[in-house]
Amino acid sequence: MNSQQIKEILLCEIHEVSINYEKYCNDPKHDFSRKRKLPFELMLKNIIGMGSKSITNELIDIFQASGEMPSASAFVQHRTKIKTEALKAVFDGFMSRILASADKMRILAVDGSDIQIETNPKDKTSHISTSIDKKSFNLLHLNALYDLEEHVYTDAIIQAAKSQNEHGALNEMVDRSEIPKALVIADRGYESYNDMAHIQEKGWFFLIRIKDGRNGIKMGLELPRRNEFDLDVSLKLTRKQTNDVKKLLKDKNHYRYIASSATFDFLPSHSKKSEQPKFYEINFRIVRFEITPGNYETILISLDVNKYPPKELKRLYALRWGRETSFRDLKYTVGMLNFHSKKVMCIHQEIYAHLIIYNFSEMITSHVAISKKKRLYTYKTNFSVAVHVCRLIFYEKATSPGLEAIISKNLIPIRPDTHYTRKRSEKGFCGFLYRVA
Repeated sequence: MNSQQIKEILLCEIHEVSINYEKYCNDPKHDFSRKRKLPFELMLKNIIGMGSKSITNELIDIFQASGEMPSASAFVQHRTKIKTEALKAVFDGFMSRILASADKMRILAVDGSDIQIETNPKDKTSHISTSIDKKSFNLLHLNALYDLEEHVYTDAIIQAAKSQNEHGALNEMVDRSEIPKALVIADRGYESYNDMAHIQEKGWFFLIRIKDGRNGIKMGLELPRRNEFDLDVSLKLTRKQTNDVKKLLKDKNHYRYIASSATFDFLPSHSKKSEQPKFYEINFRIVRFEITPGNYETILISLDVNKYPPKELKRLYALRWGRETSFRDLKYTVGMLNFHSKKVMCIHQEIYAHLIIYNFSEMITSHVAISKKKRLYTYKTNFSVAVHVCRLIFYEKATSPGLEAIISKNLIPIRPDTHYTRKRSEKGFCGFLYRVA
């Protein structure tokens, strides 16, 4: 699939959503009912293609400095008429078409990332206040499923900081996915029987890193007293504690009690005493292995030991870092930190727009051939250059073959053994007065 085909798929999906534009307008009877300089389809295209410049500079580029260019005020008024669901529909439709052709098990990583927006104390759902330095800020939380082999986001859910629920978001994304077969790789924050059950019910597989100490799921199991082990576990979960069930619960590797206060969607939270106890079975392996000398990790995995021995699990576990670098590229390269509105609805629009342009750029970049030469390192495309070039392709400002040549010439080395200390310094919201020219 070349860049022209990928672009046509995206433009076709934008057109399909635009045909039923009334469905995605706040006022279906009046919004976009008259012919204007910014019709619904063009608005979607402009929101998706926006970078980090001011709205006026973005419009100058889009309309090529034409005197017929609409004002920034007109653009802002038009975008407030569009529901976030329009951008989400484009994102879902684009990814559905892109991923439909491949018939294989997808390797998906799930994670969340905070996004700081304009401070607004009136928005109680996202406003966070601290007692230490008396500073306050507003946060949104992006939950996403990321394909570690295709390097694209397959689904995403945006939540306000006060109502964020990563477990609920994962379960919703798993339940509604059209992907027939997948392995979900998750970090310690997703250590949950409910998450495991949702993935199991979908017919997918999971690889979840869990706490290596005495807390969490590992605590209730009888495990070998060795540094490394690979143990098959078949747990029957129940919410009842009758005398007969209490006897069964003594077998810690086969039975587990789930409190009525704990979230588990596949057992009733309450039942009558006269009712027979109900059980839900989860099958998995608990594997502990050494990642660096003296450092061990423990994971839960539902894949077969013959096809996926501990050595292969280390490789799968290492793939999860692709998710971390994707969030960095999404924020700093694509520009998801540079919003063009204070309104939460418009920010939601831009988040999905940035996800679309990220996937669009990754799909094009992955099909660009890189010449193999005798070099010290293996090289990959410079994604920052690639995103800029892909925006030109999206806006049809240059021919694809020439732009693909630019991508193939701008390379950076891959240094797999280079390690950096993670910097956790928080960066504030990027205001509207100082933007890239």
